[in-house]
Amino acid sequence: IDAVQDFVSSALLGILVNCLTLLGMLGVMFYLDWRFTLISLSVAPALFLVVYSYTRRIKTNARAVKKKEGEIASVVQESLTSVRLIKAFAREDYESHRLDEKSLESVEMALLARSVKAKLSPFVELIVAAGTCLVLWYGARLVLSGGISPGALIVFILYLGKMYKPMRDLSKMTDTVSKASVGFERIREVLRTESRVRDLPGARRAPAFRGRVEFERVSFSYDSEHPVLRDVNLSVEPGQFIALVGPTGGGKTTLMSLIPRFYDPTSGRVKIDGMDIRSFTLKSLRDQISYVLQETYLFRATVWENIAYGKPSASRAEIVRAARLANAHEFIVRLPEGYDTVIGERGETLSGGQRQRITIARAIIRDTPLLLLDEPSSGLDAESEELVFEALGRLMEGKTSVVIAHRLATVMRAERIFVIEDGSIVENGTHDELLARGGLYSRLYEIQFKGQEASDLKAVGD
Repeated sequence: IDAVQDFVSSALLGILVNCLTLLGMLGVMFYLDWRFTLISLSVAPALFLVVYSYTRRIKTNARAVKKKEGEIASVVQESLTSVRLIKAFAREDYESHRLDEKSLESVEMALLARSVKAKLSPFVELIVAAGTCLVLWYGARLVLSGGISPGALIVFILYLGKMYKPMRDLSKMTDTVSKASVGFERIREVLRTESRVRDLPGARRAPAFRGRVEFERVSFSYDSEHPVLRDVNLSVEPGQFIALVGPTGGGKTTLMSLIPRFYDPTSGRVKIDGMDIRSFTLKSLRDQISYVLQETYLFRATVWENIAYGKPSASRAEIVRAARLANAHEFIVRLPEGYDTVIGERGETLSGGQRQRITIARAIIRDTPLLLLDEPSSGLDAESEELVFEALGRLMEGKTSVVIAHRLATVMRAERIFVIEDGSIVENGTHDELLARGGLYSRLYEIQFKGQEASDLKAVGD
């Protein structure tokens, strides 16, 4: 971006002026003496080849410099986002050394790029000098033979200098133009990147959903060799609370991600209220889905702005009501400026439970018929988990809710539980039905709750 901005602000006007000057001088020189003009232009092919050759080398080095700068930015970002881990393992020296190495590599590459640029100017001056010498040689012969006067030769030499000057100036701009070209390439790559999921031709606005969700023989793979989902059939009734459980990497999150069309299935169909979701525009589909994820996403903004992100037109009263339902109002009013308190990036100034309750408030105020929850209570302490469960209970009332959880206490009250292993549904039923079958769910249950009484577990689930 900086290279493109520098080109537009400083080089573009200079290029236009020099090109116009060059054309003007050529016209005047052809008018004065076309023979001298052709001789002076005889060096143009050599000049073009030199500039073209060095431009390619400068562009190659500019790409390498940008790549090294990107690596430095990546190292800095990793270090800043992992500062607590780095301190915990006393790896400050290692990270500092890693940054020094990347910085040194970047400096070396930048110096190499500068050296290539520095070599261009002498070659340009040499070619210009050669052109001037040819004109002087030919002009001297004409003067001695009486073909032209010495004054005419001097006038032409003066104009020749004015013609070669924009050539020199244009060659000096090669570095700026090359860097801008690399910048344009990187920008174009981003702009030309097409989303794998987009509105299909003829897609229409989705009607208000009742909330019935169906998966019909759905398969999905991120690449052709490793299928993530295999022939999944699943249905959720309007307002029903279902849970997806199973070993890590089984395909639960991928299955949930197909509902808002973060991905499209490789084969099969996902339907809402009997209609293929691909027949709807993405915006109208996603406008009717709310999310509460394991990783909370909060912005560096006020509390009320973070809650209102789910519904930008929400009034202050609606925001407070959503916060109360999410068990967030009590801690919000104790913040320095209440709802107007600016929280840090990603909510770093709040605890995990507080962040999660704000995301629940965001989902409550959105008030959509479909609700997706991915490990909503992961990593919370007992007190925060209880408050979150209470808030989730209010949030899920009357909504079609799909919950992913590894902690089975989270899903024991689900109306139906689907057990997913290696991309397939291996069991489904209620909590009690699955325990009675003695399958994978029962084994997972025994691992998590071994030694505890069923009544105590039910209390935890409630």
